[in-house]
Formats: sequence, structure tokens, C-alpha cells
Amino acid sequence: MLLRAYRLTDKIGVIILKCAVALTDVTLDGLYVLRRAFLRLVWWGALALWFLLTPFRFLLRLLLRGAGGTAAAATGSMARRAARAQLDANLREDPVLAQNRALNVLTLTLLVALVAVVIWATNPARTNQGVVPLDGELNAALFAGASPVAPTANAGGAGAISAFATPVPTATPRSPLLTAAGTIAYSRRELGQSDIWAIPVDGRAPIRLTNSPRDERDPAWSPNGRQLAYASRQDDGWELYVLDVTNNQTTRVTYDLSFQGAPHWSPDGEYLVYESYQGNNLDVYIVRADGREEAIRLPSNAEAPDFSPAWSPSPGRQIAFVSWRDGNQDIYVFSLDDQSVVNVTNTPTRNEDFPAWSPNGDFIAYSALDEGLEKVFVKSVANPDDPARAVGRGRTPTWSPDGLSVLAAVDSIDGTQFVALPVDNPGVLAPVIQVQSGADSPNWTSAPLPQALVNTGGLPAASSEALYVEQEQRLAIDPPYRLRAINVSTDQPSMSERVDDSFNALRQAVLEAAGWDVLGRLDDAFWSLDRPPSPNESPRSWLKTGRAFAITRADILGDPPPFEIVREDIGVETYWRVYVRVVATAQSGQLGEPLRRMPWDFASRTSGDVEAYDQGGRLKTRMPTGYYIDLTQIAADYGWERLPAGSDWRANINTVNFALFVKSDGLSWYDAMRELYTEGALINFAPTAVPQATLPPQATIIIVTDVPPEQLSTLPPAGESPPDGDGGQG
Repeated sequence: MLLRAYRLTDKIGVIILKCAVALTDVTLDGLYVLRRAFLRLVWWGALALWFLLTPFRFLLRLLLRGAGGTAAAATGSMARRAARAQLDANLREDPVLAQNRALNVLTLTLLVALVAVVIWATNPARTNQGVVPLDGELNAALFAGASPVAPTANAGGAGAISAFATPVPTATPRSPLLTAAGTIAYSRRELGQSDIWAIPVDGRAPIRLTNSPRDERDPAWSPNGRQLAYASRQDDGWELYVLDVTNNQTTRVTYDLSFQGAPHWSPDGEYLVYESYQGNNLDVYIVRADGREEAIRLPSNAEAPDFSPAWSPSPGRQIAFVSWRDGNQDIYVFSLDDQSVVNVTNTPTRNEDFPAWSPNGDFIAYSALDEGLEKVFVKSVANPDDPARAVGRGRTPTWSPDGLSVLAAVDSIDGTQFVALPVDNPGVLAPVIQVQSGADSPNWTSAPLPQALVNTGGLPAASSEALYVEQEQRLAIDPPYRLRAINVSTDQPSMSERVDDSFNALRQAVLEAAGWDVLGRLDDAFWSLDRPPSPNESPRSWLKTGRAFAITRADILGDPPPFEIVREDIGVETYWRVYVRVVATAQSGQLGEPLRRMPWDFASRTSGDVEAYDQGGRLKTRMPTGYYIDLTQIAADYGWERLPAGSDWRANINTVNFALFVKSDGLSWYDAMRELYTEGALINFAPTAVPQATLPPQATIIIVTDVPPEQLSTLPPAGESPPDGDGGQG
């Protein structure tokens, strides 16, 4: 940095020197021109004056000659004066010397004027009028909405600005919302599993703190910033762990077959509050951070789950949590003093989650899906009657250590960012911290990471191998790709050779996560081009591309049903998230985790409830018990996307699309079809008008049946029964 500054200063000095030389040359040339002009002006002025004075001199001589009556002495005196005048005229000063004297006076005058102009132009009082250096204090004033005030010089003159000072690079001023500095811990999902990461607020590269092949998530800093609590499946079941970042030592806190997650520290750093699934219900518990004592359960509601707890700051006599106690997902506050529970949000039309206390304990921030957007809200606890304020877009909020902002995760086409949202000054520009895609659940501490940990660069990934490799072969003919057979139970068990390997890998992953072959039996895997659509269904079905599949729709029925479907209104579209119930033998916590979001009840459409019929169903009235996996999340890990429901899904069950998964790889429907069909075969689907052929060629589909045995050797026979042996038929 110093070398760059030296080189920059040297180059600037050379430029200034050359400019000074050029300016001197121009000045001397100008002075020479002025000198010649001045001399000419003096010469012609003197000549003009001579001619103007000649008549007066002639009259004066006549008057003198006409004075004949004067005395002889007077005549003699005049004669002497005339002689002296004649002598003085002969001895007058050389005109060259007079010209040089005039030139010197002019040059001196011009130099004095030039110095005066330079002094005036470089006067700090004039150049700094209305301009303030962009230092941190000014930026803080601007971000805070205050009027900037020019700084005054100190006694030593440190505030003065030299006109010829060497320019020195200055650091980019930091937003006042990030002046608390410190470290942000967060979870990030990649290659089908989650790890804990950390990034300094000053914007340096993030480092990985955990790298178990199993999931780690829900990071929470201790009050002193030296320990990080989190939940993990590194020992099979979900348990709580504490990482000491000063020595990189990990301690397991809980030992239970049931699910434990979402830890949060007490203000004194002695205890952890967390969620645990015991007795078929999700409740809030407290345990010592060293795990030396038995956990204590907070007063619960047997009819509804309690989860996502957060301990208030000092004195720490309140615990916020999320519950379905009043029929919807609200945030409650439990008092350790009088054991009371208060609903602080009470919003029947909005489901809140992820509460986070402000550093002073007066406010709770949380996120919720509102009008199709993920938003962060701030709610006063001291004045519960005050309405909640939306402070910006984002999810899973955490407070800055100074309480000036709330940090939230926001997804965009460029990846994931952590955005610091101002709480009390909406005019402040929200700074952005760029992190990797898939980042979530940030937690902010004012403590920096130990330098030794930073120097190591973090832990390496547990595995860098891709989740799957597509074995495909592009042909030099049209169409360039073919269908391949897949070993599943369905009418046409085929897929494009560009996606069949990812499907087989996804099937294996879901089998390991749920304990049963969820994708071994499908409603659909491939539709032929001439298959007619269902009523009110588009003929451009992705199932015709060989890049889609549909799970068994009937599995939403049963007691309990193998599938639970959760509605998500994102933007103007309705999406569905599919949860799969794990096998009955793993319902003690070995696989999956409990549900927190209330599923949608499609069967209520035919229950006689008019509103449920008009709305295409309703929320279930009670949270299903047991353990589930998020099929939608696992499918996304392998590149399989969900599609939004049709605009008429409430009245048309064929356009609900909860069962459909697509792997488009960025292709449009027509481009995906062109991988399997010739242009002539798709003449009725072409995006632009093409000449009509007399006899369109027939579509030719080649199905490759010689699937390598190693691709399917680990999969169970197609059509294996779902959990609990009910067949999912209800």
C-alpha cells in the first residue's frame, strides 16, 4: 500500500513540475509580448505629446521675443537660460535606459499581481467554504439525517489544509449501521447439507467453522462472543453443541434421542434456551450450557407446538417464542418472574417466526411472509399496543450489537446478501454484506474472530464431490438426445438422458433421509407428445419434456398421510412445500424433524365447508405429530424445482401442481422439447410461425433400456410401501 502511495505521489509530483515549467514558459512569452506592447505605447504616446505641445512652445517663443522693453540684465538672463536649456537638451538621458526602467516597473507590478492571485485562489477559508472532508464523523451525520458541520482546526493546526499537500488515499467510510463491527455467524446449505460459517463485518472473506458430513445450523453467539452454540446431526440425531472459537473445541450439550434445535444464550452465558420434541409436542426447554444438569421445560400447551425461543438481554427475565396456541403462528413472551405468557403479535392473517430481542430489551424483531414478500418487522415489547413496523425485506433477523439496525438475509438473482436495515432512521442507506448463495440464520456479535482462526482460513469442506454426474451423449442428429428408462413404478418409466442421473441420485438421497423409497412409485414420469391434457390443463406440460416427475398425489390422504403439503404465497404465485413422513421405525428422532408450519387440508374442499370449497381447502386445525423431511428442499439440492399453481387452482385440482417437480436447467419448455423432438414434430408448439408441411413427420422416441446396474443397485424395488404400511390411499 505504501509503495502504491509513493508511486502515485511521485507521478503527481512529475505532473505538477511539468505543468509549472509550461506555465513559466507561457508567462515569460506573455511578459515579452506585454513589454513590446508597452514600449510601443510609451513611444507613440511620447511622440503624440511632442506634437501636441509644439504650438504652445511656438507661442511661448513669440511672447518672449516681443518683450523688447526689458532690461539688458533680463535679456542676458534669458540668454543664459536658453543656453542652459540647449545644453540640457543635448545632455538628456538615453531613451533606452528609460525604457528599461519602465519595463522593470511593469514586470514587478505583474509579479505582485500574480502572487496576490495565487494567494487568493489557494486560501483555505475560500476553498473550504461549504465543503467538508468525507470523514467518518461527517458520514455519520449524513446517515443520521443531520446537517453537516465543517470541522474546526485544533490547536496544533491539524485541521488546516495545505494548498500543496501530497494527496493521500483515504479509506472508504463505513456505514454507521456497521460501526459495531464484530462477526456474523450463519448457516449455509451446499451439496445437500448445511455448515456453520462466519464473516467479519469489515467485509473480509467468510470462513467455515464446522464441516461435519451431517447438518449443522441455528448458530448463536454467546454474550462474550467466544462460544457458538448450534444444532447438528453429526451424531445421527439432532443435538446441541457449543464451539469454543478461541481453541476450536466442541462440546456436546444434550444427549437425547428426540429432536433438539434453535439454541439461544442467557444474558449471563450460563444457560441455553432451545426447542425440543418430546411427548409428540415441540416445546421450549432450558439447560446449562455445559450440559451438567437436566433440562427444564417451560410451561407448554399440549395442543400446539412452541419453538424458536429467544432469551431477552439483561436482566434476562423474559423468553420470546413462536406458538400456534391461538390457531395461527404468533410470537409470545414468557415471564420467568410470574410464569405469564403474552401474545405480543396477535395477527391472525400473518404467521411470524424467528424472534430476536433488541440489545436494550425494548423491541423484538421477527420475519414473516406478508403480501407475498418476506419482510422484517419490529414490535415494541414495552408498549405492546403500538403496531409492528416493517423495516425492510428479509428473513431470520438478528440485531446489530449497538441496536441501530436489524440484519436479515435476502435472496436475489446474484445470490444471498445480509442487509442491515435501519430501525429508527428509514432514510439511511442499508449496507449490504455479500455472502454465498444459500446463507441463512445470521447471528451478530461485537467480538472479532480470534486471529489464529482467521489465519487458518477456516475448515475445508467435508466433501467437494458433486451430488451427481449426468452421463449424457449429444448426438450429431436431430433431435440430439434420447430418453432412458428409470426403474420406478409408473405408466411410462422414462426420462431424458440429461436428467435421469440426477433423479436416481435424488431418489437415493430421499430414501436415506426418510427411510423408505418415496420416489420408487410415481404418478407420472413421462408423457408422450400426443397425450391429451386434463380438463383446463395446458398442453405444454413439462412431463412431455422428459424433465419432470409427479409424486403420488393420493399420498396426501391417510391417517397419518405419507405427505403433508404446506402452502406458500410468494409474490403473486402460490407454491407448495412437500414434507414426507419418515418410516415408522425412525419416529423416535433418528430421521427427520418435527413440523413447525401448519399443512394445507385439501380434503376439506369436500367437507361441506363453503369457504373451504371456494378457497381450495384450508389450514389443518392441529399440527401433525411425528418426524418429517423437507422433500422440496432435498429436490432443490439436486436441481429439481417446483412449479407454481395455476391461477384457477382453487377450483381446478389439476392445476394445483403440488406433486410436480421439474429440472429445466434454465431451458424454456420449447427448447427442452427440441432436445427430444424434431422441429417438424413440434410444428403446433413452435413459438414463431413456420410453413405448414403437407405431412408432418412422426415423432420418434428411442428408449434406452440398458441402464447400468450400478446406477440402480442401491435402490429398493419400485413401489415399496410408504411408512406405517398404509399405502397412502386413505
